[in-house]
Amino acid sequence: MSNANNPLEPRPLRLRGSGGLELVADRFGPEDGPLVVFLHGGGQNRHSWKRTGAKLAASGMRVVALDARGHGESQWSPEGDYRRETMVADLLMVLDQIGAPAALVGASMGGITGLLATAAPGGASIESLVLVDIVTRPEPEGVARVVDFLGRHRDGFDTMDQVVDAVAEYLPHRARPTNTDGLLRNLRQRDGRWYWHWDPAILDDRIEDPARWADELEAAARALTIPVLLVRGMRSDVVSAEGAAEFLELVPHAQLVEIGGAAHTAAGDDNDSFTDAVAKFVLRER
Repeated sequence: MSNANNPLEPRPLRLRGSGGLELVADRFGPEDGPLVVFLHGGGQNRHSWKRTGAKLAASGMRVVALDARGHGESQWSPEGDYRRETMVADLLMVLDQIGAPAALVGASMGGITGLLATAAPGGASIESLVLVDIVTRPEPEGVARVVDFLGRHRDGFDTMDQVVDAVAEYLPHRARPTNTDGLLRNLRQRDGRWYWHWDPAILDDRIEDPARWADELEAAARALTIPVLLVRGMRSDVVSAEGAAEFLELVPHAQLVEIGGAAHTAAGDDNDSFTDAVAKFVLRER
């Protein structure tokens, strides 16, 4: 069955972000369903959400999974503009184009963008928020490990085996990948070498380091009145149990779901548990 005839399969969507930058998304589900928008983490892309998107689409939701600027198939910024406020502007423009209000699900970088967007002009179009393993004050060592991985392989890889080795070292809690199809969505080959398919310039402003944004993030969190779900991987080195508890003090009405066996990459570590938690929350708050 073709994508055009199967609403559970992703269909491409091209959108405009800040400064006219072209952004690419996948959409799932009925065109008139309640809207859920997914924002991936740094160095990832919209394909991270395929299984979750399909399940929500099967429940009647309209799902849009967005490639952030400089990631996946979205355009790279010619000026290297990956500032937090620019990504927030991208999100709000996307919501305007696809028809808000929306439930927003953001992992790591995407969660920070979503949280800041709730406090920006136009942020009222976000009617509920899921933060995936990100809080206002994450653990510095865990953040540094993520940034180190993103920046370590700018010169690419000779072989796919080297890519698999790098991923296995970064995600030691997961089984070593035996199928490289998923990895290929994050790679491009140039001159016989494999490169991660995201703009290395995103690290110039250390986009995965929210420490410099802590005060603004905390102000946005304190102002939240919409339904909020925090999903934490219990093996995460980015969001500790203490960090999650501090977030719940800032946002007393927020709910917490912890996924055993999952780390910072909770959606990929245990997709079934993650999808069940998100679907239950989104469908209840629709």
